[in-house]
Amino acid sequence: MTKNNLLADLKYKVFRSGNPVFFYIGINTIVFVAVALFGVTYFLAGNTNIRFLDYAREYFAFPAALPKIPIRFYTVLTYQFLHEDIFHILFNMLWLFWMGNIFIDFLKPRQFHFVYLSGGVMGALFFALAFNVFPPFIPSAYAATVIGSSASVMAIAVAVTTLLPDYSISLMFIGTVKLRYVVLVYLLIDLIGIGYSNPGGSFAHLGGAFMGFIYIKLLQNGKDWSGIFKKKSKLKVVRNDAPKGGSKNAASKVNQKEVDMILDKISKSGYDKLSKEEKETLFKASKS
Repeated sequence: MTKNNLLADLKYKVFRSGNPVFFYIGINTIVFVAVALFGVTYFLAGNTNIRFLDYAREYFAFPAALPKIPIRFYTVLTYQFLHEDIFHILFNMLWLFWMGNIFIDFLKPRQFHFVYLSGGVMGALFFALAFNVFPPFIPSAYAATVIGSSASVMAIAVAVTTLLPDYSISLMFIGTVKLRYVVLVYLLIDLIGIGYSNPGGSFAHLGGAFMGFIYIKLLQNGKDWSGIFKKKSKLKVVRNDAPKGGSKNAASKVNQKEVDMILDKISKSGYDKLSKEEKETLFKASKS
């Protein structure tokens, strides 16, 4: 594959494929590379007393200090795309790739966008709340900031786990493990991490996890918050193709009932136990 073809393929996957997993991995990577390159230029220009990332963090990281939030209101989004170093972004993007692809197999792209972004927002709120409420963090609240997509990624992971708790994944050196146990371990690490070196990040992760859990629970009860991202059609098409003896709404309910039964089956016995027809039904439902 030539360099031009590779770039064209990457551009298509990130911006035109419609797959939100590739979109967010692409945006996070582009921002990271851009900040890193600016950092090199900043350093070579003689600014050796402060990193460019630390300079950028002042304007684009989410602050814990309440007086700063109205001025830096936009940081509730920008902080989600800044990362500390290569290992920070690498881990987050790998986790996003694994969990995101499972999410998109069962739910819609607009639902992914909502959970990802709202998970980041909730993570920021948890972070700010913790640093202004808990006594150990109050003295450092004015200077504290948070960056990274971890809260957004955790929202996706917990949303998937809440929807499919018995979904199994294969882990190197461990084997097949149910998704709920993997995510539970990460949540436990975040709880323990509150008392160590990165309490701000841990609180943000827990906020994202909370958002992912609440979203799926509401979705299972018929409330889809991602509807705010739904495009309203400018054309209204009326069709008279309702089945005999019933309405189109009745037909939709039958289809939804079938999907719910399939999801229940996954929760009890796993995705691998579905028949080919059930997998096809679930795939069509996720794209409708």
